[in-house]
Amino acid sequence: MKTWQLMTLHALAAATFIFLLQRYALGASLDSALLWALTFGGCAAGLAYSQSKR
Repeated sequence: MKTWQLMTLHALAAATFIFLLQRYALGASLDSALLWALTFGGCAAGLAYSQSKR
């Protein structure tokens, strides 16, 4: 797989996980869960990018 595909997969997995955790396990509002998902997805993409450059 290419680097961009792996970064996207990593970001989507992290965003999905944190959304489901926030929304259903912790009972957060939809707005809050989406904001956290976007934040964690961005951080995961950044982490995957930095690891791919090693």
